[in-house]
Amino acid sequence: MIDFPLVSRLPPRLRAALRLIWRLGDPRARNLALLEWERPRGLFQPEPTTRTNRYPDLFRFVSDQLGNTPEPRLLSFGCSTGEEVFSLRRYFPEATIRGLDINGRNLAVARRRLAENGGDPRITFALANSAEGEPTASYDAVFAMAVFRHGGLNDAPPRCDTLIRFADFERCAEGLARVLRPGGLFAIRHANFRFADLRLAQGFRPRIAAPMKRDAPPIYGRDDRLQPVANGDDGVYEKL
Repeated sequence: MIDFPLVSRLPPRLRAALRLIWRLGDPRARNLALLEWERPRGLFQPEPTTRTNRYPDLFRFVSDQLGNTPEPRLLSFGCSTGEEVFSLRRYFPEATIRGLDINGRNLAVARRRLAENGGDPRITFALANSAEGEPTASYDAVFAMAVFRHGGLNDAPPRCDTLIRFADFERCAEGLARVLRPGGLFAIRHANFRFADLRLAQGFRPRIAAPMKRDAPPIYGRDDRLQPVANGDDGVYEKL
């Protein structure tokens, strides 16, 4: 990438345009540059990084908990190019699964992969930056995996609000909680915020904690300030 003082002083959108031109030969980098140029409302993690069966322990736990639900309804929020949705199908062969993503280019890849594998009438994808368009109490489980974070915070700057804000996290999480039925499960992973700091947390109970890793992301509070001694509380939560 071109990176010298003159470019760094340019307005953000112009910098994004230059990055796009510079990265035309790299599809992944082009995707990121276009997303930065568009700057859609509600964007948290711009990176589309994903892989198949990325969270087997959490997927297996949710599958076990919903084992008596005949046709569970699942929401994959921030589904990227669909790997999470297709992985969930392995754990939930009878489920209706909906993937939402803020990036239409990611969804185009997901839909193409779905078609290439013969289609599945109980898998759908939609462009969305929140769960606002989904019916209330309509899902048995919601997955928000590596969504409420930003790679630019990996070096733990003192504030996060130049990239993401707790207020936006809270607003989005409230929408996801709304679409869960009572007894439904909310799975969250790799967040830069704590679930327990949400106002809605009093309406949930923790079921299983995600394993802590040495490279766990920094945690920011309701005031968007770094919490130097706080650990994340990723895991699965049950709606009361």
